[in-house]
Amino acid sequence: QVQLVESGEGSVQAGGSLRLSCTASGTIFSIVNMGWYRQAPGKKRELVATITNGGFIDSEHFMKGRFTISRDDNKNAAFLQINSVKPEDTADYFCYAYIKTRSSSPPREYWGRGTQVTVSS
Repeated sequence: QVQLVESGEGSVQAGGSLRLSCTASGTIFSIVNMGWYRQAPGKKRELVATITNGGFIDSEHFMKGRFTISRDDNKNAAFLQINSVKPEDTADYFCYAYIKTRSSSPPREYWGRGTQVTVSS
């Protein structure tokens, strides 16, 4: 059984910064990719950024500049730093990961339940 749990600031003022964390637990052999999506009220879920186990980062072009993704494989964790937050960053942020539970098993996709971020102007 694998679980992903997100944590981080719930409310922040525009112009400030916030850091979200995602920690995987359970039967984990290795974590291939970890990443973040977000879903604003009334909008579709959108990719924020993905980081591979080799450190390659893929993010949507409009996320570049203010968003930084990182991971700590010793802690089975990924982090999302958002600087100069804007009211339009208000959304539910979801962590996902492709995880191998055994050396012989293919990676499976797992999702956290999400953490709400509200940016006030």
